[in-house]
Amino acid sequence: MVALILGLVAFVGTNKSVVLAVDGETSDIMTFGGTVEEVLAKADIQLTAADRVVPAPDTEVLDGSRIEVTTAKTVNVNVDGTGHTIQTTGSTVADLITELRVSANSSVSASLDTSLAKLSGLSISTPKTVLLVADGKSTEIETTAETVGAVLEEAGIEVGPADRLSAPARADLADGMVLKVTRVVTGTQDTVTEAVPFETRSVEDPELLEGEKQVTTAGVPGERTLVFDTVVLDGREVSRSLVSEKLSAEPVTETVAVGTKKRPAAPAPAGGTAPSGGSWAALAQCESGGNWHINTGNGYSGGLQFSVQSWLGAGGGAYAPIASEATPEQQIAVAENLRANGGWGHWPSCARKLGLL
Repeated sequence: MVALILGLVAFVGTNKSVVLAVDGETSDIMTFGGTVEEVLAKADIQLTAADRVVPAPDTEVLDGSRIEVTTAKTVNVNVDGTGHTIQTTGSTVADLITELRVSANSSVSASLDTSLAKLSGLSISTPKTVLLVADGKSTEIETTAETVGAVLEEAGIEVGPADRLSAPARADLADGMVLKVTRVVTGTQDTVTEAVPFETRSVEDPELLEGEKQVTTAGVPGERTLVFDTVVLDGREVSRSLVSEKLSAEPVTETVAVGTKKRPAAPAPAGGTAPSGGSWAALAQCESGGNWHINTGNGYSGGLQFSVQSWLGAGGGAYAPIASEATPEQQIAVAENLRANGGWGHWPSCARKLGLL
């Protein structure tokens, strides 16, 4: 009887009443366990490393103790496009946000008071600073948008089908990103008109003297119309391609009559016969030292020292631009034309020396 009484006293002395709370559900249990770990083992509660137990598993259990167990939950979290599998003992989305230490200004796919037990996945977009360059403006934007397309929509930027983006619209947004929208305008046509040069043809005219020319039909330039397709980037043309070409006005060919009529012989000088080749040679010897191709740059050239005006006026242009580039015979022929209108007075000093005046 004494032994029975002592055993009963021992039983009553070691038996404890403990409050056990598992994920918020409480129960009162009677236990002989000495530590929290032993109590949980006898209650058939299996713990993982991520679970939270208060007090610690090696804490001694006293009568009336309270043990709280929070089992870890697995949540699939996507942060700024990167997926993570998180083990957490938090109970709400707010707890998880705090645990992950993301910005309070982040965009979250579920309300902060949502229970993690009812949540299989969560998407979080943290605030990012983006430089948006579009339509001639650069704007710095702070946003929680997840993609390039989303931040463009948020900023009210419409992107046309031909416009270009520096990153695809579906690309994830990154902090510090520079996003450029290039406006592309195609299908615009530019019409240009340009002159078409006329041709010149020469026609022999027996009524004009040799060396003489006369325009009988004036040349008129034509006109061509060109149509181009253009490509314009941000208001600046970068390329064009010809799509059509049309001759809108034909050019008119210029006709020039060239004299073929032989010139009449020069009249004889007042003192007698027409000058001989020897007279011209003597005159050239006096004027230029007999050098028929001299050109000193003083405005006169050739053996008989023609000015450009007198050379061209007497028909020398039919042979050469200036006298020094013509043959002696050609220079004498032009000199004959000149002497026929004004006599030897065109060479007053040398003609006087040679007795031709």
